[in-house]
This record gives sequence, structure tokens and C-alpha cells, in this order.
Amino acid sequence: MMSLGRIDKAIAKTEAISWQAGEPAARKPDYLAKEEPLEIRVRGRSVAVTMRTPGHDEELAAGFLLTEAIVRSRSDVTEIGPCQQGEGAHYENTINAFLAPAVEVNFDQLTRHVFASSSCGLCGKASIESVHQHFAPVESDFFISGEQLLIMPDRLRSAQEAFSCTGGLHAAGIFDGAGELIVSREDVGRHNAVDKVIGHGFLANSLPFDRHVLLVSGRASFEIMQKALAARISVVAALSAPSSLAVEFAKESGQTLIGFLRGRSLNLYSHPERVLGADFSPDSTS
Repeated sequence: MMSLGRIDKAIAKTEAISWQAGEPAARKPDYLAKEEPLEIRVRGRSVAVTMRTPGHDEELAAGFLLTEAIVRSRSDVTEIGPCQQGEGAHYENTINAFLAPAVEVNFDQLTRHVFASSSCGLCGKASIESVHQHFAPVESDFFISGEQLLIMPDRLRSAQEAFSCTGGLHAAGIFDGAGELIVSREDVGRHNAVDKVIGHGFLANSLPFDRHVLLVSGRASFEIMQKALAARISVVAALSAPSSLAVEFAKESGQTLIGFLRGRSLNLYSHPERVLGADFSPDSTS
């Protein structure tokens, strides 16, 4: 029997019928990525519910609070943890954040913003301008070689223990300028994985990640670029494609966006000057 060890909370065991052409069908055990709701509360009031893979929930909530501009610094959060209700009952799918008294929270505006974001209530220039009201474009002299970028996907993949069992999880990793993996997290939601690594840095007082690279296992979306900007990440790389709005956002936010980071190649979509050895003339990209 497979030993799940430290990823047990992220994995569910089931049974599947396996079939391939020319062979008889057979029952076999299978492992799935868990997907459960997490309610995030601030000062006891619900502000969001997200479908996530259990594990590192405090980091997920902290990353959410930062990227939604509810908090700005570690001192803004006094306590964060599973909700305790009634006679000490433990609710694993509810997390509560208590903020410093000086932190003001507009709960009505927050609720509207979260629902609008999840349903694409903003688009194009309006989205970018809205984000820049909270997070200014990044300015960083950080840069990294193409060769160092190319070693990152294998290092992230080696850290994906739950994916190895299930094949059904996204991953996000924070790397330093030498290509070393600082922290990685997995989740059924790519944005949750990003919130978890950013939340890890927030809770550890390691932000800003302005001399680091964020690598995501799937595509690069507007939402991921926004979250990276909140953590002041100037270089974002994805194994798959970026969206058009992600590229537009990266250009206007001063972020280097890399897509299709696979094998021995990559595509640079914005601010290529941060990648050493990228011999692009100034007019070859906008």
C-alpha cells in the first residue's frame, strides 16, 4: 500500500476501473486530490469561500488577505488559525484572521470586490487601474539568467509529492536568483497555490519577494499576475501560456512575464531586460 505520509490531508483514496484497448478491465486503487471548501473569516465575519486542497490553510488565508489589499504588513495580523466555535469545536474548513485594531476593513466593499473578481466583473484597463490603486507597478533591478530559469521546472516538479500520487494538482514555487526553490505549495486551484506561497512569505516576514521568481505549473492569468504584484514579485514564469490580459498587466506593472518554460526554451512577453542573455533589441517587444 502506498504511504502518503505528510501529504495525507491532500489525498483521498478511491477505486477506479482501468481499461485499455485489447486488455480486460480491472479494478485498482487510485488516489485523488482532495477538494473542500475553505471559508475565510476576518474578525469573525465571512469574507470569502474558496475551493481548495486542505493543508497550509493559514498561508492560504494570509496570502488572500495580502493580495486583496486587506492587510499590508505582518504586524497587521495578530492571529490566524482554524475557527473555534461553540464549546471548542474544531472547524477545519473555516479559518479566522484577527487583525490589529488600527486596520480598517470595509466589509461591504470587500464582499463586492471578491465576488466581482471571481466572476470577471472587471476587465481590461479597468482591472489594471483598479489593481494599481492598491499595488503600484514594481521597480526592481533584479535579473536572472535564462539557464537558471530552465532548471526551475524540474525542481518544482520534484517537490510536487501530491501531484505524483494524483496527477491532479497545480503547483506554485518561489525561487531565489540562484534558481534554488525556497517554498512550494500544491492545490487544486492555481490561484490558491500562489496565495499559499505568498502567505508563507508573509507569515515568515520574508516579503517582499522582489528578488525572487514565481513559477506556476499551469498558465499565467491576470489574477496570478495581480497576486505576484502584491508580493512585489518582478519575474513570473509559467509552464504554459499566459492570457492576453496577463501580458498587458505585466507590461504596465513592470513585471517580466515568461511563458512556455519547458525543456530548453521559454517565451518572454514583457520586460525581457531582467533575463540575462536575452538578446532582444528595444523595439522587438513592447
